[in-house]
Amino acid sequence: MDSGQLIGIIGGIVVVLAIVAVAVMVSRKRKVAADRNRAAEMREQAKADEFAAREREAKAARAEADAQEADLEAERLRQEARNRKEEAESVRSGAQEQLRKADEVDPDVVTSEREAESAQMPTRGDLRAERATAEPAAGTPVPGQQASGEQAMGQQASADQRSREEVTRTDTTPGPDAAPREDRPRNL
Repeated sequence: MDSGQLIGIIGGIVVVLAIVAVAVMVSRKRKVAADRNRAAEMREQAKADEFAAREREAKAARAEADAQEADLEAERLRQEARNRKEEAESVRSGAQEQLRKADEVDPDVVTSEREAESAQMPTRGDLRAERATAEPAAGTPVPGQQASGEQAMGQQASADQRSREEVTRTDTTPGPDAAPREDRPRNL
């Protein structure tokens, strides 16, 4: 081997190494540029995701605020409903009290107090039936008088029937104040 060949081989190796070095450098530059582009795209995607996240957070905050506002409105409406219900109950109780007073004043209406009084007081029919059968209207026999069970029941039933008829006659017989007055309605 000659020194010219040795120099040619060494020169060829140097040229191949130079080409490989240039190729590696070019490939690294392309890779760095590609990495930069990829990083820029990733940053843009991250910004878009961040923007979308902020937008969703804003929508969530709006929805939360709307929900709180709806809760406040619902509570206000519940309070208003309670107030109106109390007002209605107050008006109803006032109207019932006024009707009760009107019934107390109206002679054509039998109130529970009058009913209780009239239930305690015997009617004319009760008194007549009592005299006719010589028994109290309540059905208790007069002391010293004995009657068989069927006979006593029959007498009591006929006395009750007569007293009902008497009460019906006396209650339905028109009196001087029987015609209802024009300024007051008649309760039936």
